[in-house]
Formats: sequence, C-alpha cells, structure tokens
Amino acid sequence: MRPPLAIAPLVRTIGPVPVLDDEGIAELLRATRRIAVIGASSNAGRPSFGVFRYLVHQGYECVPINPNEREVFGIPAFRSLREAVEATGPFDIVDVFRRSELCEPHAREAVDAGARCLWLQLGVINWDAARIAHDAGLAVVMDRCTAIEHRRTRGR
Repeated sequence: MRPPLAIAPLVRTIGPVPVLDDEGIAELLRATRRIAVIGASSNAGRPSFGVFRYLVHQGYECVPINPNEREVFGIPAFRSLREAVEATGPFDIVDVFRRSELCEPHAREAVDAGARCLWLQLGVINWDAARIAHDAGLAVVMDRCTAIEHRRTRGR
C-alpha cells in the first residue's frame, strides 16, 4: 500500500466522516499524477467524458474503468479497477461517476487497490462509502467535481 498524502489536517467535518476541505483538495490535486475514472464514458454528451478529457488535457494520467467501454478519449478502458491496477499500476485518486447507492463496492475497490483518495463526483453522496475509505486511511472528497475543483484551485 502506498503512503497516505500529507493532507490529514486539511479536512472539514460535514457528516459522519471527515472530507477534504478546499486546501486539502488543492494539495491533493497538486500531488496527484494518476486518476482512475470509474464510470468513464465514450459518449461526449456524458459529464464523465468531459471531465475525463479535461483531466487528460491538464496532464493527469487517467484510466477509464467501465465494463461497457473499450476506450475513452483514445485510452483503453478496463472492466474493473483491479484489472487496471494489475495492468498499469496504482492510482492516486479513484474518481467515481456512479449513482450514490452503487459506491460502496467502489470504495472497497479503492482500498484494495491502495489508492490515496476516494473522490465521489458532484451529486454523488454516500457516507457508507466514505466511511469505508476513511477507515482504511484514504482521503475522501464527496459531492465535488474534479474538473471544477482543478480549475478553482490551480492558482493556489
């Protein structure tokens, strides 16, 4: 397992599990190189496609995780996070574009994969998934968009 990011004091408590605050998110995004995007889509009309494309253009190494896709934005997709880690190595962030009620298995996958952060996208709120990640030492971001937060914090 990879060491946790040194951002523990940069959290806020809005629910039963601490989540990263604005400074914590800024530091996380500065320290991140690899992002697994669970639910990434090749459909240009889907939010996950736009965020994926944006993150790639910003220099992040992004890998799409979606059993229904062969590739996203020209990058080969994997059926599961485990397969992606085995083929390409560990991820800093596991960015989840799934309905809230489907997130707990992805939190467990992120823990098993040795990720540093579980990031639940804008509109995705699941405190049980957050608890799974937090209890295993992962940072947690919830109900925030990686692309929006990157744009907002890149000057910090």
